[in-house]
Parts: sequence; C-alpha cells; structure tokens
Amino acid sequence: MATDLERKAKEAFIDDHFELAIELYTGAIELAPNNPELFADRAQANIKLQNFTGAVSDANKAIKLDPSNAKAYLRKGTACLKLEEYQTAKAALEIGASLSPEDSRFTKLIKECDERIAEEAAELPTKLVDVASREVVTPNNVSSNPSSADQTANAVSSSYKPKFRHEFFQKPDEVVVTIFAKGIPSESVVVDFGEQILSVKIESPGEDPYFFQPRLFGKIVPVKCTYKVMTTKIEIRLAKVDNVHWTSLEYSRELPPVVHKTNVPPKGNNKPVYPWPNPKRVDWDKLVAEVKKEEKEEKLDGDAGLNKFFRDIYKEADEDTRRAMSKSFVSGCETIK
Repeated sequence: MATDLERKAKEAFIDDHFELAIELYTGAIELAPNNPELFADRAQANIKLQNFTGAVSDANKAIKLDPSNAKAYLRKGTACLKLEEYQTAKAALEIGASLSPEDSRFTKLIKECDERIAEEAAELPTKLVDVASREVVTPNNVSSNPSSADQTANAVSSSYKPKFRHEFFQKPDEVVVTIFAKGIPSESVVVDFGEQILSVKIESPGEDPYFFQPRLFGKIVPVKCTYKVMTTKIEIRLAKVDNVHWTSLEYSRELPPVVHKTNVPPKGNNKPVYPWPNPKRVDWDKLVAEVKKEEKEEKLDGDAGLNKFFRDIYKEADEDTRRAMSKSFVSGCETIK
C-alpha cells in the first residue's frame, strides 16, 4: 500500500501537483515511517511549495534514518540556502558531496553558499550602522499621516489571525516559547528543531493542521531543545548556542543580536561585595533579649493563659514554694482519678 502511494505521489510531483504529492507522501509515511526516501521526497515537494522549514524538517528525519542518504543532504542544503542559513546549508552540502562526488549540483550550491557568506561578511558593518541610524527620530522624519506601506502592513496584520496564540521569554542560555493550544493530545503535536529553525505541527480533528515554522533569531542546539505538551499549552525550550539577547523570536536581517556582558570583578579583589555601602552588624544578644521580653509580655487567654501564669510563679518561687506547688498538683491529679 505504501508503495502505491509513493508511486502516485511521484506522478503528482511530475505533474506539478505538489500539494497532492505531499498528501500522498504523508499517507505513505504513516504506513512506512522508517523509510528515509519518503521523507527526502516529501522535502523536495515542500521546497517546490516554498515551505522551506518543513523541507528542512523532512530532510533531518531522512538523515536520522539514513545518514548516508545524499539526496537528503541535498534537500537540506537547498532549503537552508533559501532560508539564508548559508553556513548550515554549506555543511549539509559538503557531507552530501562526499557521499555523491559525481553529482555536480553539490559543487554548484556550495559555490553559491560561499558567495552568500562573503556578501554577508561584507554587508554586516553597514547594516549595523543603518540600524543605529534608523533608531534616531527627528522632526523631519516624523509624518502626521502613515505611509501607504504602513497602511498595507496594518491591513494585512489585522486581517490575519493565527489559530493559536504564542509568546516567548528568554534566559541567558535558553528561549522558552509557549503556544496556547488547549486540550491538544500529545500525539497530535510534532516538534522538530534545526540549527536556526523551529517547526511545530498541531493536528486537530476536522480542521486543517496548524503550522508554526519560524526561522529563529539566533542559532540553537537541537539535541538540547525540548518540548512538553500540557493541558492548556505547549511549552518549547530552545537552548541557545551563544549568550546573546534575542530582540525578537524570528530572524530579521535588520536586527543584530545584543551580546550579554558579564560583570567580572577585577583580579586581586577578593573582598566580599555587599548590595549596600556599609554592611550593618546584627547585635544577636540584644535580639535574643527582645524575643524573651516579648514572650514574657505575651498575653494568652483561657487555659493557656492560666498555665503560663502558674509557670511564671513556679519559675520565680523558692524551693519550699515549689515543693508545695508540686504536692498540690499531685494531690489534685489523684482527686480527679
């Protein structure tokens, strides 16, 4: 059955019916989930539909199932190149080229990666200056009427409403993404991690699948990333490669990372550092005396107050009075019996 679906998927792909091809490949994968060729072929269909994050996810699955699959490395390299992940693309293509040295496509794409990497290196200083200059607001560049581009952007953003809301917060070493999807079973959630890619797929009965596949602001360590499906949300933890502050969740060429600076005390200064200029010394003897005074002056009601009254009398009485009080207490207990 899986073979029939694979054959029909190939025919649909040849006829440029890429969405149908993906549906057929998905059906074949459900029947043969350990077939790396199915994932590699579905990755190519995703590339044709410009679903590059999905293509990377499929290529990674194919590589995991068969690390010697040159086609999977070609798909991953192609998709990462489109995502402007040139270093990642080059690394995948170089592995594929070593597995299939006769395939000239690897050489061509590696050359393109080198060109893009060189361009990025040359453009980076200029971009940083441009970003800084755009942050300066002057009366000349403030307009009372929004531009047509802003109006178009606002119209698009107001018309689009995502199926599930998401937000993120970060720590120095990780980013935590929360997708507020209530009542979703764990088996309906698929999460994949790439070098700078997050791919989330949520399936709901009777509805189209929800995809959240951003290109991330910074690089992550896929093997250290985790996710957890809860009753009201899906929590995804992304392990950062570098200790940088993400100004947004998704990558933008106009937003450079902000490096966290760690405050290191100067060498040779081993004195303790206090949050106040002159640390206050605690007089523990005085503190104990105040506690005892409070206990003595404490007023109790009922039996507790009466017991405290007799304890104080007994503590301050002489020996004869204490013996008399003890004898009276014993006699009272025998009378009660």
